[in-house]
Amino acid sequence: MRSSNPVFSRRGFSRDNGYAGFNTAPQAGGATVGTQAGPYAQQGGNPYATNPYAQQDQQYGAPPQAPVSAGRMTMDDVVMRTAMTLGTVVVGAVLAWTLLPVSPTSYALAAGSALIAMVLGLVQSFKRKASPALILGYAAFEGVFLGVISEMFNTRWSGAPFQAVLGTMAVAGATLLVYKAGWIRVTARYARIGITIALAFVAVMAVNLLLVVFGVAEDGGLRSMGPLGAVVGILAILLGAFFLTLDFKQIEDGVAYGAPKEESWLAAFGLTMSLVWIYIEMLRLVAIFQGDD
Repeated sequence: MRSSNPVFSRRGFSRDNGYAGFNTAPQAGGATVGTQAGPYAQQGGNPYATNPYAQQDQQYGAPPQAPVSAGRMTMDDVVMRTAMTLGTVVVGAVLAWTLLPVSPTSYALAAGSALIAMVLGLVQSFKRKASPALILGYAAFEGVFLGVISEMFNTRWSGAPFQAVLGTMAVAGATLLVYKAGWIRVTARYARIGITIALAFVAVMAVNLLLVVFGVAEDGGLRSMGPLGAVVGILAILLGAFFLTLDFKQIEDGVAYGAPKEESWLAAFGLTMSLVWIYIEMLRLVAIFQGDD
């Protein structure tokens, strides 16, 4: 199963574009627990292991050793790349907020930036290797889009962007806490069910958008600024948290099985997409709860 995120096409840490191994831990002989093999626990053991005695270690039950090469991914790499990517988003947003006044022109620029960001994200999603230029480009244009819409929301609902940032941080922190505590087990079944729900959600939202455009549904339909819109927004935020759990599992597997260092860019890409998804939905939710001024 392919890795999915808000655009449902970002590949995971698999050399054959497969999904990261859910319910999988580094074990002797490359065996996995659960229904799907991890990309770094392929047949014959860890494909990145360089230990000449790896087969003997696996035979006698020793855990596979991560490659001794300095070129493997570490948690520090993931943190640094994520900071760079999110930092680019923030810089783009601040510049757009500061330099672009609320106007039809800025809205058009925001729409164009969102489209470019989506294209760059899709191109990266279908590449076999991480491209820092594409990922940072995506982050920059996404930042411009977020800056414009955040200023727009702040103009009507004062303080909404700040509250949305706090809400996004709270959701991300709570999701990480729940994941690390083991209250959520990211298994293949968990991923399949979650992605199916997410795909259904996007399909329904696309139909809703068409109904709104053609005047069939009024006041935004399911995405209204009323109670129904709040329920849909909460569901969207929960889906964002679901994507974060997939990201956490992919990172955990990548570090455990000694993924190449460049895979940390994909980790940063995935985390950024998930956090942007949550922020946008949180921004709408805050506006709904504040109501009309």
